[in-house]
Amino acid sequence: MVVETESETPRLWGHVARRCVLVPLIVLTPLLAVAPTRDHRFNVYWHGGMFRDDPAAIVSHTIASGDAYLHLGNFRPLGRMLEKSLDLLAFTGMQQLGLPASVMLRAVSILAAVALTFATVLLAESLLNRGRLLGSTPSTVALLLPYAVGAGFVAAGQDSTTILFGGLYFGTAALVLGVAAIACRLDRFRWWHGVLAVTAGAALAVFNEPAYFAVPITTAAVLLRGRFVLGRTSRELLGSAGLRFAALLWIGFLPVFATVRWLISGICAGGGCYQGSDLIVDGRTILLLPVRMTAWLPPLQWRAATASTSGTWLWGLVPVIVLVLLTVLAVRTGKALRSAPRPANRDLTGLAALAVVIAAAGALLAALSVAVRTAMSGRELWEQGWRDSALTVPGGMLLAVALLLMAGRHALLGVLAAAVLCGTVSATANRAFADTAGTVRAAQLDNRIAAAMGSFERGRAGNARRCALLDEALRANTGKPFLQHRYADSLDVASRTLAEVPFCDRSAG
Repeated sequence: MVVETESETPRLWGHVARRCVLVPLIVLTPLLAVAPTRDHRFNVYWHGGMFRDDPAAIVSHTIASGDAYLHLGNFRPLGRMLEKSLDLLAFTGMQQLGLPASVMLRAVSILAAVALTFATVLLAESLLNRGRLLGSTPSTVALLLPYAVGAGFVAAGQDSTTILFGGLYFGTAALVLGVAAIACRLDRFRWWHGVLAVTAGAALAVFNEPAYFAVPITTAAVLLRGRFVLGRTSRELLGSAGLRFAALLWIGFLPVFATVRWLISGICAGGGCYQGSDLIVDGRTILLLPVRMTAWLPPLQWRAATASTSGTWLWGLVPVIVLVLLTVLAVRTGKALRSAPRPANRDLTGLAALAVVIAAAGALLAALSVAVRTAMSGRELWEQGWRDSALTVPGGMLLAVALLLMAGRHALLGVLAAAVLCGTVSATANRAFADTAGTVRAAQLDNRIAAAMGSFERGRAGNARRCALLDEALRANTGKPFLQHRYADSLDVASRTLAEVPFCDRSAG
């Protein structure tokens, strides 16, 4: 029998929290120098320049442009507010620290990955723990999860959330799991819980696509906790505070979601809308669902991350350093596992069932997406990351940890060792992806633009260098007037905000 002391509990929670920060940081650090891609090349400068002096304008600007996005079939105002806020954070960090925007964007993405890791741990403990959450010793699941989830942060292609819009989608996934954790911890239902639930449900309907799944995941979490962990009867479940909260989430969510989707279906019936939000339901959806549910597996992601790498990518200094760092962290975790309570198999069964729901919810987003079917085929559907990875990675790792722990107490150190090795290979795969991405001419140009903006050089010489960069960007996008305008406009807005001069003043020469 494990005897808990008053000092042991906060110490172990501190241990878990530190690993929620350090493990994703170690695994993702090799990606810090990867150049921004897609809209990130422009948005960080555009949004940062627009809102640096008036952050509150993010709200009014998003509301004002809401109708235009609705007619493009891409209506997610709250998600856009979060996206603009993260771009502003990266831009502000660039200005204050003198670092390139590319580095700051990756730093923001790492912070969101840390939040997602901690949210995964909190959801697991919220489901498994029968008493006060922070007043009880964290379980073996909480001690192992930071290593497992961190190992899943792999740069599995250009569309992976680890590379593209990581701050937005990791942050959204953390929100989804956080809502479920809150519902699990409700013991008594008060009137303001109802107001919060209805409001939150309506807000989730206009956040973004991954946020939609907060409602079914929350419902599954409270039902599985009530049945497997608390042993409640069906009647007790129906009257529980958590299920009432989930029901009111549905009441707030469904009318708003149905109205928005109905408007979009009418507006976009003739085509011409944003393809990334197009959905299709057919027989292939059923076939794609299990494929995307397993696309979170690190070995599959490693293949995607290193597909363009020549030679042997697994050797070098990076895997040695990462292995040493993770092993140092894991040695203390191994000692802590001896005193941490191991959940009963019945409780772990409930956690595994919730993990399947989370992975299925994320995978359904990809299985229904026209964009995924257009961009991926064959083996790519198993290996390439996409925005669904923000949910399938924590869901898949929750499932793996729960199933492995059900094998018995003797599996604890083996699970920890396997997670450390996976994290080491994931960091090495990220390094290989970064090396390959750095050889692309467009990425080199975007990194040079980021460096010029991060250490803004006033005077004629600086202006001449920036004009040369802009000219190179315009030549690289010959025949693409939209991208040419985006480069010129976004860089100019940022430059005028930073130094009150144009990015390229043609009259100065």
